[in-house]
Amino acid sequence: MRNKITVIGGGFVGEHVAVGCAQRELGDVVLLDILEGVPQGKGLDLFESSPVEGFDADVRGTNDYLETAGSDVVVITAGLARKPGMSRDDLLRKNAEIVRTCAENVRTKSPDAIVIVVSNPLDVMAYVAKSVTRFPKERVIGMAGILDTARFRSFIAQELGVSVESISALVLGGHGDSMVPLPRLTTVGGIPLTELCSPERIDALVKRTAGGGGEIVALLKTGSAYHAPAASVVEMVESILRDKRKILPCAAWLEGEYGIHGVFVGVPVMLGTRGIEKVYEIKLTDDELAALRASAGHVLETQGALQM
Repeated sequence: MRNKITVIGGGFVGEHVAVGCAQRELGDVVLLDILEGVPQGKGLDLFESSPVEGFDADVRGTNDYLETAGSDVVVITAGLARKPGMSRDDLLRKNAEIVRTCAENVRTKSPDAIVIVVSNPLDVMAYVAKSVTRFPKERVIGMAGILDTARFRSFIAQELGVSVESISALVLGGHGDSMVPLPRLTTVGGIPLTELCSPERIDALVKRTAGGGGEIVALLKTGSAYHAPAASVVEMVESILRDKRKILPCAAWLEGEYGIHGVFVGVPVMLGTRGIEKVYEIKLTDDELAALRASAGHVLETQGALQM
């Protein structure tokens, strides 16, 4: 029997998550959205591409949560997108209500699912999903660090004129301006980044990474990023459903790791069939640890504004 993947939210991110999961044959895909006809049309169009693309996966769109029942993985992308000049925190209350509704339905229709949260502000929306579903911390995960790390790697490759595949990097912390890229642990073909770039250029790359989402929003003017976020989600789904046990930076619920309690923060984790199978506590410098805790503090402050 194939795995069942539900993607809640039929916008650009959700649509591209559905495409990636179907094309990699990770399972049958249900695309759910509140707009009548939109998920049905997108699902049918994607399914009709299967003979050409050469994948076997049933893809269907729906407005009814009953069709999502028994999902193995649920990806929540539903919510309002950022507009120019709008911070992730501006989305807090509106998207919290949307995610709350999604999570209530996941709890009742797919009680054994692993939930991946993409809606912004991501770290706090993961908290909403965990609070409402009451799922164990291993089964609620925020997609953050993979995207932030991908942006950092891309900018480094562009700066040095090398393949993105040569870049190994890590970005921790909240998904936003307070994220914590780690140049000290970044390598280019095994060579430390600090030997290839000046401190000034590294600082510029770190700053661009922290503002990566806002840069795209400013360019698009009427939308936000979706290719890289969707690709990041698909990598998570694949690691979970195929038990690849990849070590990836994801937003995890921390209960003392790094001295951080009661908040979702981006840290390295192992993803397998049980969801988060391990949280890695890497040795950080005093400055890096202070930055990570400050990032967590910002998320906790935003989280505290919600009445859950």
